[in-house]
Amino acid sequence: MNLDGSVAVVTGGTKGVGRGVGRELARQGARVFITGRSAQEQPLDERITGIRCDHRVDTQVVAAFNLILRETGRIDILVNNVWGGYERMVEDGNFTWPKPFWDQPLWRWDAMFSAGVRAHYLASQLATPAMLARQRGLIVNISFWAAQKHIGNVAYGVSKAATDKMTADMATELKPHGIAVVSLYPGLVRTEKIMEAAEFLDLTNSESPEFIGKTIAALAADRDVLRYTGKVLVAAALAIEYGFTDIDGKSPRPLKLDEV
Repeated sequence: MNLDGSVAVVTGGTKGVGRGVGRELARQGARVFITGRSAQEQPLDERITGIRCDHRVDTQVVAAFNLILRETGRIDILVNNVWGGYERMVEDGNFTWPKPFWDQPLWRWDAMFSAGVRAHYLASQLATPAMLARQRGLIVNISFWAAQKHIGNVAYGVSKAATDKMTADMATELKPHGIAVVSLYPGLVRTEKIMEAAEFLDLTNSESPEFIGKTIAALAADRDVLRYTGKVLVAAALAIEYGFTDIDGKSPRPLKLDEV
C-alpha cells in the first residue's frame, strides 16, 4: 500500500469516516489534504493539512483545490466523503430520519444533494484535470447500501443511488485516460456518532474509520485498479481480496444486501 509521493484529497475529512481515511492514507505515505467546515487551517501533522471549506459554497471549494494544486501540482486520489442531511435529526421533539417522504423535512433532500451528490460532482470536476495531465488517478465516492434498498428515508436512497450512477458515468468518460472511479460501501463504522450509541448497537462486525482508509490505500496502490472502475465495491470484501485486516486485527465480514 505504499503511497509515497502521492497527493490525496479527502472531502469532509474532519471527523468520522473521512478523518479515518485521511489518517490511514497519510500513514501509507500520501500527503493528505482534508476539507470541511471545521477543518483546522494548519498542518495537523507532517502529512495532513486541513483546509476550511464549506462544500455548499462553490467559491470556497474552488479556492481549496487551487491551493492544493499550487502547493503540490498534482492530485492522485480524491475521496468524496462530505455529505449533508444528517444534521437536525430531531425537530420539534420528533425524530424525523425514518419518516415517510410526505412527512420528511424538505431541507433534508436539498442537503443530501447540495452537500452530498453535487459536492462530489464539483470536487471531481476540479480534481480531474490534474489526473488527466498524468493519465492516472483514483476517485472514490463514499456511498451506501441505501442506493439498492430502502434504508432510512427516500431522500437518502435517491441521493446514494445518484452517487452510484454518477460513479458509473464518470468511469465511462475517464477510463480511456487511466483514471478509475468507484463507489465504496462501508459497513457499520465506529464513528464518533456511532460510538455515542454503542450501548444500543451490536458492534461485533463493525469497522474502524481507518479500515475504510486501508481499503482506499489498497485500491490506490493497485496498478490494475481500472478493473474496478465504475463498480460498487464493499470495503470488507476488498479487504479479503487484498489480504489486510482492520487496525484491531479483525476481519469484518462483508454484508449482503438482505442483512443491511
